[in-house]
Amino acid sequence: MPTYHEALKINEQYAIDNQKEPSAIKILLLHFTKLKSAQLIDRLHDEMDHRTYLHFLKAVDQYVIKNRPIQHITETEYFFGYRFTVNHQVLIPRFETEELVAYTLDLKKTVFKDKAVSLLDLGTGSGCLAITLSLEDPSIKAEGSDISQEAIEIAQHNATNLSANVVFHQGDLFKPLTGKKYDILISNPPYIPNGEKLEPSIKDFEPHIALYGGEDGLDYYRAIIKQAEHYLNNTYIIAFEHAYDKAKAIKKLAKKYLKGVRIIQKQDMQGKDRMTFIVKNA
Repeated sequence: MPTYHEALKINEQYAIDNQKEPSAIKILLLHFTKLKSAQLIDRLHDEMDHRTYLHFLKAVDQYVIKNRPIQHITETEYFFGYRFTVNHQVLIPRFETEELVAYTLDLKKTVFKDKAVSLLDLGTGSGCLAITLSLEDPSIKAEGSDISQEAIEIAQHNATNLSANVVFHQGDLFKPLTGKKYDILISNPPYIPNGEKLEPSIKDFEPHIALYGGEDGLDYYRAIIKQAEHYLNNTYIIAFEHAYDKAKAIKKLAKKYLKGVRIIQKQDMQGKDRMTFIVKNA
């Protein structure tokens, strides 16, 4: 059997030769050996266990040849420092979505100060938004909804693992929320236009229900904005993540359906227009 060092170097080069990230190979090696980075360094010149090595090689081929996302192989993604379980039933949390959380936390302090507030995460998926916001600010009482029962089960699993007190509802957008009112509505809904070509690692492995948002990618934003005030208190925040080229369209929708609001749009760290916040003060 090869040593840990040999297994790492050979398969890192294998990834590079196939235009894949070599850093993913170390993540897979740590996952299957159940070692921490410091432990791996100490054991670099030890031989690998035969069975572990075969599991590792199979996973490498899944990533390099079959384009399976590494997060699906390890069933793990870190978001805002918290470890979330993910699989093919939910969208993998993206780094840029952490910025939506950070801006929402800041805006909550500006609008509501230290007041306890209720928050709804529409299309919660893995639950990363609702859970993270509730953990970062204990004054936020968070709920989430998703049309997918499988997604709700994963979100609940994540909430339990992270000791987050979040309530989840299964149903399409607002349907399971009749009679409820919230102070903050946050959503990162499906926004890829139907028919747009995607990388195989996304198209073949992530749930299409969490990706496609109609012919122009705006179907869910229209539906949410049109109904939002029925489920919001007099003072509210709506926080959206969206495609970089849809900021103007979403601002236009907000102006059309929501009166007396302030619209704040933010760029992500790459300078792309990716977030819209709609604020109404009573």
